[in-house]
This record gives sequence, C-alpha cells and structure tokens, in this order.
Amino acid sequence: MAIVAVSLTFVLLSRERVPAMLILLLLGAAVAIVRQPALLGELGTMAFRFHLPHFALASLRWEDVPTGVVVLGLPQAALTLGNAIITTVEENNALFPDRRITVRHVAIDHGLMNLVGTSLGGVPMCHGAGGMAGHVRFGARTGGSLVILGVLVLFVGLFLADSAATLFKLVPLSVLGAILFFGGLELAAGSHGSGLDKNDRYVLLVTAGMSMWNMGAGYLAGLLLWQCFQRGWLKA
Repeated sequence: MAIVAVSLTFVLLSRERVPAMLILLLLGAAVAIVRQPALLGELGTMAFRFHLPHFALASLRWEDVPTGVVVLGLPQAALTLGNAIITTVEENNALFPDRRITVRHVAIDHGLMNLVGTSLGGVPMCHGAGGMAGHVRFGARTGGSLVILGVLVLFVGLFLADSAATLFKLVPLSVLGAILFFGGLELAAGSHGSGLDKNDRYVLLVTAGMSMWNMGAGYLAGLLLWQCFQRGWLKA
C-alpha cells in the first residue's frame, strides 16, 4: 500500500490543479474501511459534544517545574531553535521572498503559542521546516491554508474530541508515511548547495532512501524515477 501511495502521489503532484492531499486522504479512508469494516460502525456512533479546554496551570506543582525544565525543556531547546525557528525562517524567506519573516517574530510566536496552549492543557507545540515543506509541496501558498487547517482542528477539538481516535483510524500508516516521505523529500531537495537541479536531487534522495531498505529496490526506484523525469511524465 505504501508503494502505491508514493507512486500515486508522484503522479498527482505532477498535476498542479489536482488536490493531491485530498485524494490521498480519501484513498486512505477507503483503504482503512476496507481493512476494518467495523470502522463504519464506529463512525456511525460519532456524536457532536461541545468541550471547552480546562485551565491546567492550577494542577501544576512547584516540584514539577525543575523536572519539566531539565528533562523536557533544555533537551528540546536546541532542536526548537534550529529546526522550528531559524530553519523555518530561512525556508520561508527563500520560498516567499515577498513575505519575509524574522527570527524574533517566530520566536515570540512560539512563546505565546506555548504559554497559551499549555495553560489550557495542550502539549508543547512548534513550527517546523519539515511541516512547511510538506504544506508547500502539497500546494499551500498562502496563510489561508493554515487558517483552514486551524479551523478544522479547532472544530474537532471542540465538538469531536471524544471521536478523535476514530478519525485517526481513517489515515493508515502507509498513507501517512507517504505524506511524510514527500515532506522530507521536499525539505531535503530544497538544498541548493549540491549543484544539481531539483529533479536530480529527488532521484538522489529516493535512491538513497530506498537503498537503506533494499539496494536493488533503491536502484530500480531511482532509475524509474529518473526516466519519468526525463520523459516529462513526472516533475518534482
């Protein structure tokens, strides 16, 4: 299924007007229902119930603070600073030079987002260069895409929180893996230091990635992808 999802995604992404992500999610939902017929029954029992988040800081104890800072905060600081702030800023400014942002703005945004989110019981969150690469690869070009995503997530959180686990079952791991695969490819292929064009970087990365699993499969996948690029059947 993963091979089918990756192959289909390559074809869909070569057609700019085709909503590749939507088709992938619909495919994943169909496969999930075929594999788990009982999932239809679970979907039928979903009910809308309004849930408001609760103020979580009241349950925080002072003895939890050192543990949170030393065990969770400090180890994450370097990754957050590098991937979620500096790299995200550089990627945004390279992709959208007319809509530049600064490290200061993104850092403040992170701080406010986590102060508000965690006080309401949410987990710590961050932006990320990989996430931005995935959004752009699947067609996002404006902030409106994130507004749409945010509205959907808020709707699920406020009205379908009890059924979130059921909704997650509609996305098989093979389809999720294909989505993450292309997000990673886009991020890695965005490097311009190799002197290769984007198609060649895609071939290089797919061949290397597949070869970690099977050398023969990596060779065949790279050769097939290169031929498709050369003939104009696909484009990165």
